[in-house]
Amino acid sequence: MNEEIHKAFEVIQNGGIILYPTDTVWGIGCDATNPEAIAKIYKLKKREESKSMIVLMNNEKMLYNVFKEIPEVAWQILDVSESPTTLILDNPRNVAPNIIAPDKTLGVRLVKEPFCFKLLERMKKPLVSTSANISGMPTPKSFKEISPEILKGVDYVVNLDRDKVAGKPSVIIKLSSDAQVKIIRK
Repeated sequence: MNEEIHKAFEVIQNGGIILYPTDTVWGIGCDATNPEAIAKIYKLKKREESKSMIVLMNNEKMLYNVFKEIPEVAWQILDVSESPTTLILDNPRNVAPNIIAPDKTLGVRLVKEPFCFKLLERMKKPLVSTSANISGMPTPKSFKEISPEILKGVDYVVNLDRDKVAGKPSVIIKLSSDAQVKIIRK
């Protein structure tokens, strides 16, 4: 696994995009602070830039670097969540502008999955994570279902967990700074 982390890190450092296994489904990712790399993902997915993507983080320090204020309910939700949970929070900073949604929010998920966790440890920055499909097409449930267009369009394909069948996509909960809680996806 260390060799895969090293290769993925080098590609990301050089502004590339990777295809990698996450704690839910196969994802396309890059450095969340690199607007050019993020633009490559939007282009590959044929996705409108107004449709934001989420970022993965692996610790509280990284979370506070991107969000100055984190509602108390966010910690309560994360404490009780038994499955991967993405929180959409207000007013992100220190990330590329084209990863922030038009309503000034950003979806974030704290990961424990070993590959993602260690890659994030090495990057010391958030990692973009979006499903490995063309926008509007079904999310691949396994590596075999990823389209050739996606496989050819990324700069590096991580050689791990290719036999694993994906878990279901994460729960998505939007938390507004005015204490509104809205479940986007169960």
